[in-house]
Amino acid sequence: MPTVIVEVMPKEVLLDPAGKATARALQRFGDGEITDVRIGKRFEITLNTDVTPELLEHIGELARDVLSNQVIEDVTSIHVAD
Repeated sequence: MPTVIVEVMPKEVLLDPAGKATARALQRFGDGEITDVRIGKRFEITLNTDVTPELLEHIGELARDVLSNQVIEDVTSIHVAD
């Protein structure tokens, strides 16, 4: 059964307080090369049918309408897991 991965991230123009706090914590642990962290969401959708371009388009619509808040988030990736 195929799995489709949908990734959602906060819009670039918005602050990501959780990401900033995580970046600061990683820097305190000695990871000075880390300058920024953004935290998003990942959805793994298991299907009981073959993946078609039409189905991926439908999942994209669902991702924009249901899985993300388009005011503050962008759907950044939709792909079939290996």
